[in-house]
Amino acid sequence: MKLSTRGRYGLRALLDLALHKDEGPVLLKDIARRQEFSLLYLQHLIAPLIAAGVVKSTRGIGGGVSLLKSPSEIKLSEVVQLLEGPVMPVDCVNNPALCRRSTFCVTRDIWIEMRRAMNQLLDSTTLQDLVERQKRRGHPEGIRKRETRSTGSRHRCKEVLCGTKQTNQPR
Repeated sequence: MKLSTRGRYGLRALLDLALHKDEGPVLLKDIARRQEFSLLYLQHLIAPLIAAGVVKSTRGIGGGVSLLKSPSEIKLSEVVQLLEGPVMPVDCVNNPALCRRSTFCVTRDIWIEMRRAMNQLLDSTTLQDLVERQKRRGHPEGIRKRETRSTGSRHRCKEVLCGTKQTNQPR
């Protein structure tokens, strides 16, 4: 099963909120910048999380979004369910009527076991677990990436580290 960007980016956004929870409400544009995805897409992802009571939005000066629950109380299964729907590798797992072979199909048994294992992992992992993993690996804003832009017949490379940009001209 492959999670869509809804589930992947939604979890990254919540992880970002958890990592910055001591700073008060966080602006969506800051999350989008740090996580390198569109602000418009993030706004669509946050809406169901607000409606479900996982995140709250505060308007005005000093506003932004913040977690309503402690990261240790937010299970990944809850987030994935909100953003993706039920976890299942194939449709016949949740709806055997879709396939006339369901009653005797042994591969369906494997898909059911796979769903159970995925649900068990997501249900036993909290946002706090991700925070701890991230802290052990280092802060994501320390990631160095290399971008190349073509400007006519010349190429410019820039390295981005922790939000600072350096421009190197080729010789």
